[in-house]
Amino acid sequence: MIYLDTHVVVWLYAGDLELLPQGVRDLLEREELVISPMVELELQYLYESGRTTQPARVVVDALEEEIGLSRCGLPFGQVIAKALEQDWTRDPFDRVIVAQARARRLPLVTRDQTIRDHYREAIWIE
Repeated sequence: MIYLDTHVVVWLYAGDLELLPQGVRDLLEREELVISPMVELELQYLYESGRTTQPARVVVDALEEEIGLSRCGLPFGQVIAKALEQDWTRDPFDRVIVAQARARRLPLVTRDQTIRDHYREAIWIE
């Protein structure tokens, strides 16, 4: 099981697989894919600000159907307890997304170098 950062979900939905290195694409084909509910909220923010063309629910539901993407169901309090430890960023989306993966000690696929610098399980395979 691996978590996906928001930009990875956007690219998967858009079919922009060329933005993902081959190592990441191979990993995505082998693993069970999961997102933090915070990814879904960030997708909605992107939609509402005009940066994406579809509401979050449309994106996540389509990827659930197409590739088996699932939403993590960890209790919110447990995730926030981990998010309080992520003092390396002021971005609430990044804090909770990383906390969700960290709570389960699972990898997070992200191109974000800052996340990769602070969460050793974050991966981006070139």
